[in-house]
Amino acid sequence: MVDLLISGPEGKIEAKYSHNNDLQSPIAIILHPDPSRGGSMDTKIVFKLYKIFVSNGFSTIRFNFRGVGKSEGIYDNGEGELSDAASVLDWLQQYNTNSKVCWVVGFSFGAWVAMQLLMRRPEINGFVSVSPPANIRDFSFLAPCPSSGLIVHGDKDNITSFDSTKILAEKLQKQKKVDIKFKPIKGADHFYENFSNEFTEVVDKYIKENII
Repeated sequence: MVDLLISGPEGKIEAKYSHNNDLQSPIAIILHPDPSRGGSMDTKIVFKLYKIFVSNGFSTIRFNFRGVGKSEGIYDNGEGELSDAASVLDWLQQYNTNSKVCWVVGFSFGAWVAMQLLMRRPEINGFVSVSPPANIRDFSFLAPCPSSGLIVHGDKDNITSFDSTKILAEKLQKQKKVDIKFKPIKGADHFYENFSNEFTEVVDKYIKENII
């Protein structure tokens, strides 16, 4: 793993990157929760997702949105953070020009930004959306959702609504040409405390079954 400072729209973006030496290895970018609530690339679930993707052979990057850690700029409630993510994805692709598989991964606020990135970048062909804030943020832009993917949510989440995410997942599952898997984790809260193994198992199994 290497520490990086990547050029972004508001200055430097702090990132951590693990490179797979296979020239055609898949790539993954991981987006963290709401910076205004203390989210960062070192949030436990973000780090866990990073490790899962690295262990599955992905060249994987996680980074801090503007205003977090060493990343320059100030919190922008989503719009600027989407630009940050696009810049990091540009960097990741520049260093993995032979990769044919690109996944975007997000947790909570990061899941909302990740899905917007998915809409704007046709080369993204997979996603993992963890505890998306469907009760707080508008996901109506997913019309239609351009890629198959996995949505994970704890059914005891008291920050982002499990029921709202279930409704969102069911709506996306009706769309043709994409396969949206919805995996509830029974008993888990927003941060999957005490459900770490179940969480890892769900994401790892999905990757292994769907990597091209």
